[in-house]
Amino acid sequence: MSIPSFIPHEKMSDETFVLNLGPQHPATHGVLRVKLTMDGEYIARAEPVPGYIHRMHEKMGENRTYAQFLPNTSRIDYLSAMHYTHAFVGAVERAARITVPPRAEYVRVITSELNRISSHLVWFGAFLLDLGGFTPLLYAFDDREKILDLLEGITGSRLTYCYYRFGGLYNDVDADFLKGTRDFTAYMRPRLDMYRALVTDNIILRKRLESIGPISAEMCRKYGATGPVIRGSGVAYDVRRIEPYSVYPEFQFDIPVYPEGDCMARYLVRMEEIVQSLRIIDQALDQLPEGPVMAEKVPRVIKLPPGDYCYAVEAARGRFAVRIVSDNKDIPYRVKLRAPSFSNLSLYEEASQGMMLPDALALMGSLDLVIPDIDR
Repeated sequence: MSIPSFIPHEKMSDETFVLNLGPQHPATHGVLRVKLTMDGEYIARAEPVPGYIHRMHEKMGENRTYAQFLPNTSRIDYLSAMHYTHAFVGAVERAARITVPPRAEYVRVITSELNRISSHLVWFGAFLLDLGGFTPLLYAFDDREKILDLLEGITGSRLTYCYYRFGGLYNDVDADFLKGTRDFTAYMRPRLDMYRALVTDNIILRKRLESIGPISAEMCRKYGATGPVIRGSGVAYDVRRIEPYSVYPEFQFDIPVYPEGDCMARYLVRMEEIVQSLRIIDQALDQLPEGPVMAEKVPRVIKLPPGDYCYAVEAARGRFAVRIVSDNKDIPYRVKLRAPSFSNLSLYEEASQGMMLPDALALMGSLDLVIPDIDR
């Protein structure tokens, strides 16, 4: 007799016990606690308890100047730092009517897509580690090191970047970066074939992820889940297409969508996104214009006109939006950060109900949570 991996909530018994997952459990990818009410091996309720590393980023944004708050943005989701900085400078530039030079916008796209690949490689290695496979982590981090070397050369940092500026970039890219990026895209494509043979087509992984943790498109909309989570549920929602920004409309790329809604679908979306990011990078390198990387006459002290401004980007985990309310001072009246990991975590309680514990951990890993993004 086979053991079911899911049991309907109405068939559970009244004899339950509470199991704490975290706040130090490695499968939670950070300081997150999940209070599990268990019915034997099945989950009756999974209640996420965030807040263990809450850092008050929004409040800090309201007592610092715009330039002083800029380094904070890369600390919110440290794996998707470029995208978060892009959203903040984009909001300020939109409000202040600052026109960014084309070369700077192209470099922003190149560095953001490199950061997306880097983030997905961390997820790939950590996710498989959660499932019991150690070797892919070594391959993934080996490839990620090449991206970190490239970004370090132009930013001076390997994780939390503060490369973008209001009106452009801190400095221009050099010939070494451009050549190194072309070499990386050529190197990475065969590596993805290796990943497919080693991991994606592995029958053990397939049995572990297929039909596990189904999330419907309606559930994604209900909780505001975005990024690979909603695209793994059959919805082609991508901020780069829905709310075009920077120079993304200049490039040809596909939005990976898988309708199954299970852990395997979310896995396949991210692996295909790496391919599309490589495609965007190559186009940006081919079309990279000459010229300055900073706008002229950007004020040293930014004071935005009174109003309510918002700017959204497609970060590695979904839609990240910065909302700024200004009252014409050099310090924002209000800063609101719309973080994708919080919305993606919010559906976990409903999605995991009735699952067995090992499958619920696979579901959590497939959401690609970054806890500082939740406890921002």
